[in-house]
Amino acid sequence: MVDAERFIEEATAEIREQVGDAHAVIALSGGVDSSVAATLAYRAIGEQLTPVYVDTGLMRKGETDEIRETFSFMESLRVVDAEERFLDALAGVTDPEEKREVIGEQFIREFEREATETAADYLVQGTIYPDRIESEGGIKSHHNVGGLPDVVDFEGIVEPVRDLYKDEVREVARELGLERVISERMPFPGPGLAVRVVGEITREKVEVAREACHVVEEELEEYDPWQAFAAVVGKGTGVKGDNRVHGWIVAVRSVESRDGMTARAQEIDWETLQRIQSRITGTNENVARVVYDVTHKPPATIEYE
Repeated sequence: MVDAERFIEEATAEIREQVGDAHAVIALSGGVDSSVAATLAYRAIGEQLTPVYVDTGLMRKGETDEIRETFSFMESLRVVDAEERFLDALAGVTDPEEKREVIGEQFIREFEREATETAADYLVQGTIYPDRIESEGGIKSHHNVGGLPDVVDFEGIVEPVRDLYKDEVREVARELGLERVISERMPFPGPGLAVRVVGEITREKVEVAREACHVVEEELEEYDPWQAFAAVVGKGTGVKGDNRVHGWIVAVRSVESRDGMTARAQEIDWETLQRIQSRITGTNENVARVVYDVTHKPPATIEYE
C-alpha cells in the first residue's frame, strides 16, 4: 500500500519540477483519479493550473453541477459544453476501439483549444496504472492512454498518479482531505456513457443509460460495490399495457474488486433486482427488459466496451 503522505510530497515536487514556470491544464472529470491529480497539481503550481471540465454529453446524471460545486475553490475552473462536438464525432461509429480513439482525439483537441486560450504548455491527466496495463496489453485502449492521437500539441503530459492502483488513489484522496463523495466514488470510465452503450451512440441511448445508471447507483449503494452501473446492450420485444414494444435491453452490472484488474460479479438479492427493473422499465417507456450480468473479470471486462 502507498505511503500517502510521502507520495503527496514527492508527486507535488515532481509536478513542480516538470512544469516549472509554465502553465498547465488539467482534464478534470470528477472521478477520484482526476480529482487527486488536479488537487496535487493545484498544490504544486497553484494559479499556473487551469482545471478544465469537458461536458461531453456522456457524463453521469447531475455531474456538471456537482463539479461546479465540489471544485468551486479552484477559481480558474472552466466548464466546457462540448456535447454537440462529441456526439457529432461519434455519429455512425460502432466499433469499441474506434469509439475510444474518437473520444481520445476529441478530448485532446478540446484541451488544445483551452491551452491556447490560457497559454498552457502542459496537460495533466489522472491516468492510473491499470489504465496503462490494459492499453499497453491490448485489452482495450483508454482514451487518455492508447486512445490519444499521434500528434499532441503540448510540450508534455503530466500523470502524477500513473503508478497507482485505484485503492491507492483513494488513500491519497483521503490524505489530501477530499470529500468522501470524491474519495469513495465508484469508478466512471473516461469515455463516459459511450462505453455503456453497445454499438452506435445516439442521444436516446445515452439518456437511457444515464437514467438507468442513476437508478442502479442509488439502489445498490448499500452493497458497497467496486462499480455498479447499467448499459444499453441492444433491443428486444416486450409488452407495455396492451401494446407490443421493441425496446431497449438494459444490462445491470455490479462487481467487487480491489484494483480493477480482476473482479467478481456481486450476488444481489431478488427483491433488489426486481426493484431496479421496475424503476428502469417504469420510468422509460422505450426499455423493454432488464437483465443482470453475472460474469466475472476475466473472462469479461468490467465495462461493456
